[in-house]
Amino acid sequence: MSLFKARDWWSTILGEKEEFDQGCLCVADVDNSGSGQDKIVVGSYMGYLRIFNPHPVKPGDGVQPEDLLLEVQFREPILQVEVGKFVSGTEGLHLAVLHYRKLCVYAVSGTLGNVEHGNQYQIKLMYEHHLQRTACNMTYGPFGGVKGRDLICIQSMDGMLMLFEQESYAFGRFLPGFLLPGPLTYSSRTDSFITVSSCRQVESYKYQVLAFATDADERQEPEQQKLSSGKRLVVDWVLNIGEQALDISVVSFNQAVSSVFVLGERNFFCLKDNGQIRFMKKLDYSPSCFIPYCSVKEGTINTLVGNHSKMLNVYQDVTLKWATQLPHIPVSVKVANVQGLKGIIVTLSDSGHLQCSYLGTDPSLFQAPRVDSREINYEEFDAEMKELQKIIKEATKTQDILPKSEKQRDLIVTAEVSPDLDAESQAIDSEVKAESVPSVTVKITIQNRVTVQKPNLAVCVQAPLAVTRDQFIFDHLEPDSSETVVLSVFLKGNYSPSELEGNCMVSYNAPT
Repeated sequence: MSLFKARDWWSTILGEKEEFDQGCLCVADVDNSGSGQDKIVVGSYMGYLRIFNPHPVKPGDGVQPEDLLLEVQFREPILQVEVGKFVSGTEGLHLAVLHYRKLCVYAVSGTLGNVEHGNQYQIKLMYEHHLQRTACNMTYGPFGGVKGRDLICIQSMDGMLMLFEQESYAFGRFLPGFLLPGPLTYSSRTDSFITVSSCRQVESYKYQVLAFATDADERQEPEQQKLSSGKRLVVDWVLNIGEQALDISVVSFNQAVSSVFVLGERNFFCLKDNGQIRFMKKLDYSPSCFIPYCSVKEGTINTLVGNHSKMLNVYQDVTLKWATQLPHIPVSVKVANVQGLKGIIVTLSDSGHLQCSYLGTDPSLFQAPRVDSREINYEEFDAEMKELQKIIKEATKTQDILPKSEKQRDLIVTAEVSPDLDAESQAIDSEVKAESVPSVTVKITIQNRVTVQKPNLAVCVQAPLAVTRDQFIFDHLEPDSSETVVLSVFLKGNYSPSELEGNCMVSYNAPT
C-alpha cells in the first residue's frame, strides 16, 4: 500500500446517477448543537438535500444508517448550499439553498429521540425569495459591516448581482461588460465583491459603490432616478490573470495576512487586498477545486488543490508539502472538524462519491508468525551436504548439452540457378500483363554428414519476384545422404525488381 494515498476515514456513494458540482458541498454546525462538530451538507442537481454526521466504528467504514441525519428531495435542482446567520433576530446558523429561480433559507433542528433510533432531524422553511432571473451562484457575509448577521448576494446568468438583506430584497446591479458568470466571493476586510470576468480579469467592486450606483431595477420612482443619476458601477481594482478562474477564496487568519486566492486553469494566484500579486504558482496539471486553510508556520497559508488526475496536493504558499492519491476526481473539497478530529478532508466527486479522509500513514498491525523451533541434527546435514556435492561434481564432468562445433559442417546447402529461361513458363498468379511471363529454374541440394531430424527448407526472394514453392519439409535424412528440390522464380509484381538475390535457409533438429 502506498504511503501517499488518502486514508479513508469514512465514505459513501450518494444516490444513483446524480450529479454534483462545486457549490454542492458545505460543512458547518448547521443544527446549532454547540459542540463544535461540523455536519456535512450536500445538495445535488437532482434536488436531493442530505445532511451527514459521520462517526464510523473504525476508519474506513461505510455509511451507517444513523450517519444520515436528514434527506429531503426538492422539486428544483440545488445549485449551491451555504450555512450562515441568515435569519433576523437570531445569530443561529441557518441553511441557505439556492435553486435556479428560488432562494430558500431553512432552520435545521433535531429532537431527542425516546427510542433506540436516536435523534430526529427536520428542516423548517424560514423564508424564500423567488428570483426574476436565473441564478448561477451566491456568496454571503456581513455586507456593509453589519454585526451579527449575514446578507446574501446572488449572481444571475446575465450578470446581475441581487442582494438580499435576509428576509427582504435590497437591490440589484448589473456588472459592466458582462458576458458569462464567473466565481464570486466576498471580502469582509475590504467590504467588496470579487469575481473573474469573461475578459479573464479579477475584478473587485466595493459594496458601497454597488449600493449607491444606479439601480438595475425598473421600479424606481422618478425622484429616486434623479438622485441616483450619473452614479455608474465603477470597479475598485482589476488584475489581468490571462485565464479563466475555477474558484475564488478570501482568507484572513491570525498568523497570516489577508489574501485573495484565485484558482485558474493553469495557475494558482495569491493577491493582496488591493489586487497586487503576493505570489503565484504554475501548475503542471489540470486543477478541479481548492481550499486555503491555516498553516502551522506563521506568515504562511496552506492550500489543498485537487486535480483531474485524482490527486490532492498540499501547498504551503508555493511549496508542495504533500501529495496524496484519491479514489475519485474531487469537484469540491472542504476541511472539517468531525467527531473531535480536526482537519478531516471532505471531498465530493461529480458522481456523488463523498469521502472523509486524512493524510499521513497508518501503523502496520502485521506481526510475523513465530517460527517453530526444532533441534538441529548436524549428522543429517553433513550427509545431505556430501550427497549434493557428489551430484555437483558428477554434473561438471559431463559434456555440454550442445555438441561442440567441428571444422567440417554437418549440413551443406547449395543452390544452382539455370543459365537459361524455362522453355515453358512456370509463373502462377502474376500481375504482369503479358502473354507469357518468363521464369527460371533453381535447383537446391542439401548434403548432410550426420543424422538430421525434420529438416525444413525455406526459400525467400524479394518482391516483386516470387517462387512457385517457398517451403519444403522432409521427414528424415540419413547420414552422408543428399536431397534435391527444384523450383522456379518469376516476376509476380508489375514493376522492376530492386534485387535479384534470394536466400535459402534450412532448420533441423540434431540428436544430442
